[in-house]
This record gives sequence, structure tokens and C-alpha cells, in this order.
Amino acid sequence: MIEIVNKFEKIVYVLLMAFLMIVLAASLLELLWYIFQSLTNEPRYLLESHELIAVLGAFLLVLIGVELLDTIKAYFSENTIHVEIVLLLAIIAIARKVILLDPTTASGIDFGIELIGIGIIVLGLSGGYYLIKRAGITIGSAQPDQK
Repeated sequence: MIEIVNKFEKIVYVLLMAFLMIVLAASLLELLWYIFQSLTNEPRYLLESHELIAVLGAFLLVLIGVELLDTIKAYFSENTIHVEIVLLLAIIAIARKVILLDPTTASGIDFGIELIGIGIIVLGLSGGYYLIKRAGITIGSAQPDQK
């Protein structure tokens, strides 16, 4: 029974990797199309601030997808979860949120509470990443990496 579950798990990971590659290819094409449109609109070869923010957001979204693919690939090949990659992915995602944050859409107190929450998340993720890198821990490994 365990062997059947392991084979099923491998099939799921292969399907996830295939679907993620399709999504990444579509996202990359969308990013290229958006950059092309932004550079050809008036004024030519000059991105306005909202266009630049949208391009950076799309770029970071593709980067998050690539990191997620790397995480799935590492688990598929090594049967270990690389916690530092997952934390890095979360840090990139929260950085994307900060870049795309629009202060004009929120009221004063709501925006302040959101910024405080984002700050706490950034501190927690950064602290966790620092501790994981310092300890050299990877879930699923027999022992921490020795330096």
C-alpha cells in the first residue's frame, strides 16, 4: 500500500510540475507582451510609474513561480523540503505585495494596520530565514549541513 501511495505522490508532483511550467510560460509571455505594450505606448520607450509597478509585479510573479518550480523539483528529486527556498519564496511574495501596494485605495487607519501587519510578516520571515540559513536545516535531511 505504501508503494502505491508513493507512486501516486510522484504522479501528482509530475503533474504539478507540468502545470506550473505551463502557467510560467503563459506568465512569461504575458510579461513580455506587457513590456512591449508599455514601451510602445505614448510616450515611447518610457514607462510611467503605474506601468513600471505593474511590470515589476508581473516580473516578481514569474520569479515566485520559478522558485516554486524549484521547490517542487527539489522535493521530487531528493524527497526533502528545502525550508530556506520556501521562506525565500514567501519573502519574494510579500515584497511583491509591498511593491503593488496602492495607498490611494485604503483609508488611513486600514492602510496603517496593513503596513504594520506586513512589517511583522517581513520581520518574522527574515528572522526565520536567517535562523534556517545559520543552522543549515532542511526538513527531511538526517542532520544539519556541516560547514
